[in-house]
Amino acid sequence: MSYPVVVGVTFDFSNGPIFGYPFTIGDPAHGVLGVDVLGETAADIVDISSQVGNISIRRGYNLLQDQFQAGTATVRVYDPNGDWNPQNPASPYYGKLVPLRKIRVSGDGIYLFSGYTIGYNYTYPKDQDIGFVDIECSDAFRLFNMANITSVTGSSAGQTTGARIDDILDTVSWPTSMRDINTGNSTVQADPATSRTSLSAIKNVEFSEQGAFYVSPSGNAVFDQRSYIISKSGQNPTIFANDGSGIGYKNIVFAFDDKLIINQASITRTGGTAQTSTNAASITKYFPHSINVTDLVVETDAEALNIAQTYVATRAETTIRIDALTLDLNTPSYTSGISAALNLNFFDTMAITNVAQDGTTIQKTLQCMGIQHEITPNSWNTTFTTSEPIVDGFIVGSSLYGIIGTSVMTY
Repeated sequence: MSYPVVVGVTFDFSNGPIFGYPFTIGDPAHGVLGVDVLGETAADIVDISSQVGNISIRRGYNLLQDQFQAGTATVRVYDPNGDWNPQNPASPYYGKLVPLRKIRVSGDGIYLFSGYTIGYNYTYPKDQDIGFVDIECSDAFRLFNMANITSVTGSSAGQTTGARIDDILDTVSWPTSMRDINTGNSTVQADPATSRTSLSAIKNVEFSEQGAFYVSPSGNAVFDQRSYIISKSGQNPTIFANDGSGIGYKNIVFAFDDKLIINQASITRTGGTAQTSTNAASITKYFPHSINVTDLVVETDAEALNIAQTYVATRAETTIRIDALTLDLNTPSYTSGISAALNLNFFDTMAITNVAQDGTTIQKTLQCMGIQHEITPNSWNTTFTTSEPIVDGFIVGSSLYGIIGTSVMTY
């Protein structure tokens, strides 16, 4: 494959969630302090970059569901020698091709995806000498969704949201070296000790904070508190434009609809009563659009009411939005575009100008909320999904709120 950047794909056949080569004394490649991870066994990692054809990566936020979803990847590996046939005893991988092995994709040494195999789909085309396998992968959300919990070790009432998420990760033995957890701006009640997945328990805390929980391209579990998310808005925007004043782009997708409208909200904490908020003018104009969330771990009904009011305050109206912007990394002299494709992260600011054929202009200052890479032997397209950033601040109850995306966050 020939790309404007160097694509790297590694496959790790070892057990456990931790990525990277273990520190090995005397090994010039993997005996570097501060670079390699500590381990008790030798690495079982192979570089399969030269065998890879198509790569598809999707990570980010679902605006309609109002939450981050599992990052996924599909990596096509060509197999002229039958090495990826799990029943081939002559394969160097014989006995190792099982689900939930580790895989990483990088561009110029920058991680684009780190996850775990969930399926191998084999294809042997008729009248062709080379078969291939599409390796389906998911990030650590898959592991968190498979790990059921009841009680949370160390949890107690009054904990910050970040401390509670750390406790949930402790309960499922997620490595501390693979976490980037903010303290949190809110506190939570005692864990309800109900049977659920660890992911659903974390999502409850995430929503209670009105923060963000996701997995980074390097494979770490990340929790951003709402004040951090707010602080990212408007900072050091990456400028995109189709008139030569910013990074050029291949395609842009606009939308103007009612999908994100919320004009009725009911939010209930565990042990509390339903807290509601409505916007009569929006209901008259757009008909009812409702959200109903129960069993949150926020400590008070007042906090539940604040969340209900934030939804209605920020979603009662709608506006034209830019759902996606696509970059073609094979564009000549595209250094700034390649840098954006490899380095932009969730909540980074994007200032976008689009001049239409009729001369009309749409300008938006947005935040990156999703990243998709589609890589083939002859192309590399990166698509960013976006959302509105902070646009104002106002008082809800006794707290100052700022708008982020289509949510509202307490300072």
